[in-house]
Amino acid sequence: MSGHGAPRIDLANAQGLSVTIVAGMWHEEISEALIAGALRVLERAGVKIQVIQVPGSFELPVVTQAALRSGADAAVALGVIIRGGTPHFDYVSSAATQGLTDVALSTGKPVGFGLLTLDDEAQGIARAGLPGSEEDKGAEAAEAALHTALLLRAL
Repeated sequence: MSGHGAPRIDLANAQGLSVTIVAGMWHEEISEALIAGALRVLERAGVKIQVIQVPGSFELPVVTQAALRSGADAAVALGVIIRGGTPHFDYVSSAATQGLTDVALSTGKPVGFGLLTLDDEAQGIARAGLPGSEEDKGAEAAEAALHTALLLRAL
């Protein structure tokens, strides 16, 4: 798994930040676990939290952009895309990833990237922060968003 070697993140000064979680609703067990992981980190950091669920990962960029333009200091984008038998996976994965990158750059605000692109559901379960999971990508995305917001605030 890719979690080996993850940095230690200090979120002691995050109080007062406003963070919006934008999460796709596909693959409910995995997506709900990603949201729970992000919420654990954000609640522990003492930030203001809003959760918005969107139909799927393709909708993540536009709603994330709206949240950041409406005053959120950072966003955590969470989604699950599982490869199927058509090129749909490639199109949605690419569009969502590029869209989220564009949102972060155009707003100048961090977007924690918690979009799982998977070959099968088992890979998602392993990364979702569920009991027995090897990683917690929702928590990692929230930590990255907060840490980056603190870095930007300090610049």
